[in-house]
Amino acid sequence: MVTDSRTSKSIKNSLVALAFYFINLVLQFFSRKVFLDYLGAEILGLNTTATNLLQFLNLAELGIGSAIACTLYKPLLEKDTVAINEIVSLQGWLYRRIAWIVIVGSLVLMAFFPWIFAKMPLPLWYAYASFGVLLVSALLSYFVKQIVLSADQKEYKIQYSYKASMLIKTLCQILAIRYLRDGYVWWLVLEIVFAIVASLVLNRMVRQTYPFLETKLGRGRELSRKYPAIIKKVKQLFFHKIGSFALTQTSPIIIYAYTTLTVVALYGNYMLVILGIQTLMTAIFNSMNAGIGNLVAEGNRKQIMSVFEELFSVRFLFTCIMCFGVFMLTPLFIILWVGNEYVMDTMTLLLMTVTLFIQLNRTTVDAYINAYGLFGDIFAPVTEASINICLSVLLGYFWGLNGVLLGVLISLFLVVFCWKPYYLFRKALKQRLKLYIIMYVKHLSVAIVSIILIYSVLKFVPMHSFESALSSFVYGVFITILYTLILLSMFYFLGLGLNRFIRRIQSMMNGRK
Repeated sequence: MVTDSRTSKSIKNSLVALAFYFINLVLQFFSRKVFLDYLGAEILGLNTTATNLLQFLNLAELGIGSAIACTLYKPLLEKDTVAINEIVSLQGWLYRRIAWIVIVGSLVLMAFFPWIFAKMPLPLWYAYASFGVLLVSALLSYFVKQIVLSADQKEYKIQYSYKASMLIKTLCQILAIRYLRDGYVWWLVLEIVFAIVASLVLNRMVRQTYPFLETKLGRGRELSRKYPAIIKKVKQLFFHKIGSFALTQTSPIIIYAYTTLTVVALYGNYMLVILGIQTLMTAIFNSMNAGIGNLVAEGNRKQIMSVFEELFSVRFLFTCIMCFGVFMLTPLFIILWVGNEYVMDTMTLLLMTVTLFIQLNRTTVDAYINAYGLFGDIFAPVTEASINICLSVLLGYFWGLNGVLLGVLISLFLVVFCWKPYYLFRKALKQRLKLYIIMYVKHLSVAIVSIILIYSVLKFVPMHSFESALSSFVYGVFITILYTLILLSMFYFLGLGLNRFIRRIQSMMNGRK
């Protein structure tokens, strides 16, 4: 039996995460529908903007979680409880300092709310209340030690405790908006209450799993000198956080500057679909990241490269399927979900889909970079953020929403698509980049051939040939399934990394019999 293998742990984590993902997905889309119907696009746009402002302050987190995770892999592998306690104590000390920085930054930012929300047709207290509630929820996450569960391949316990509480919260918020007066006030109250409950439940789970875990925040300064590599990685990760923020959080703010809260809400609807896809990929694959860290800690270079090829192939397959489905089905889904007036133009969708493709495809490279703690390329995120913001502002001035999205796409292509693989192969894997390029070209060629075959089918029965949006959507689902079968068959029979991954799963399952 191989019950304690990296693969079996990853599968367990993925299955539990997928179950919670699909439940949460249904609730989130239903919640947004109720939010729009009963509170309106303006309040939804306000909520989105307040969230993005808070994400800006969360830059102060500096990437501490990632630095701690890659440092925990080796002590967890060797069951070194002393080192685990010290590293988690250092994390707690750092987070306490960060919490004060975020609080002070929030107070300063809130002083500018009368100017930031000058165009908002709602009372100003809505902005203060929304931001304040989201701030408290974010601060509570700094005092939870869930990083140990993640690094130890026990993500499923986080799902059972924290994510279950969040699902109950969303359901209660839907009912409050639908049936109570002052629905948005109740939404805010429930946001705080369940943030507290979820944090308490998760902390209890950590204590039960690791009874030896004892944090001593008073030793923080001493431990920062004992583990200088963590402090160094935290400083490096701050710059990477800036790049990530510029990619994900500045776009709605820039869009709002050029348009209105209503356009932000429309963009938010599409982003909710894309975020759902990204969360699905996270549910499937993030549970493998700790296993990669464990593999890197062992140091078997041949096995490290073999697993990289397998994971790249599997993730590329899922990425192609997801992006094809997003482009084919999103407009029809929006019509069925919230109405025809919320559909955006095809060029906007195309830009968002290509951006999604690069973001999803980067995850294998990113997982290995995180496992190695390879954060020294601080110029890359700074360059990415500069290109992103400058081009988004410039192109947004001329082409509005599409210009902002094009700026994001260009920065992603230059830094994430081109630089990151080169950096990983040169600094960590010690392999020629040519291997990665050949691997990528093979997979991309198969994906393009599959799309050409599918569009030859669409010539005979086009999507617009159906009378209702529901019929077109069902047909789109059929086309996406057909594309999946063609792509899967070609990946498997052409001997790409996918077939080795499938054989690994089969071998593990046979070992359980």
